[in-house]
Amino acid sequence: MPDWLNRWLERHQNPISLFLHAIGIPMTIAALVLAAVQLAAWRWDLWWRPAGLLVGGYFLQWLGHVIEGNDMGEIILIKRRLGRPYIAVSPRYQKKAAEAAD
Repeated sequence: MPDWLNRWLERHQNPISLFLHAIGIPMTIAALVLAAVQLAAWRWDLWWRPAGLLVGGYFLQWLGHVIEGNDMGEIILIKRRLGRPYIAVSPRYQKKAAEAAD
């Protein structure tokens, strides 16, 4: 399994969070594809469709991270660049990982 996927799975251990991400990530990707198709067809009047998918997809992912107890990946990148503390893996799952390593 690729290293990035292992890190992603470590940050998303709660089954509800995984479910919300399984819905939210495709919604976000679909928003970008739909926006490109609509712009190519010059359909500026339908801006609300990709915007709704994008907001809804990110909301589901954000909700998953609230349940999980950690920061979203984009927030981690911003906090890291600003030198601020962040929570990559929820403390409740860090304990399990430490116990498994012993």
